[in-house]
Amino acid sequence: MTDDELLDLARQVRDKAHCPYSGFSVGAALIDENGVVHLGCNVENAAYSNVSCAEAGAISAMVAGGGTRIAKIAVAGGSAGEKSRACTPCGGCRQRIDEFADENTRIIVKDNDENWHSYTMDELLPSSFHL
Repeated sequence: MTDDELLDLARQVRDKAHCPYSGFSVGAALIDENGVVHLGCNVENAAYSNVSCAEAGAISAMVAGGGTRIAKIAVAGGSAGEKSRACTPCGGCRQRIDEFADENTRIIVKDNDENWHSYTMDELLPSSFHL
């Protein structure tokens, strides 16, 4: 699957986000070590601490589907129907992704001008916490 196809899936699932409070939709599409695609979108709640991020939803879907490693994850943020805004994972999601990443995992986003940005976990979360 190409990066564009993966980002298109992130954009499609972003359009299903439930974000009545922030108005900021996020979609995530990841490919696990078996080549299976898993999707997630943000789901807000009036009690903000109960918000579920898109990346967390995609990771949960991966684990439920038997995946154990993220090969690549695309993140798309912004309003439903628009292209993308530069939207790298939040700090909590960086730690979540790191739990299932290795040195080859790529986190990909497009900025507001449709330019690609590709990151490794070491770039997004240097000196990350591990047990």
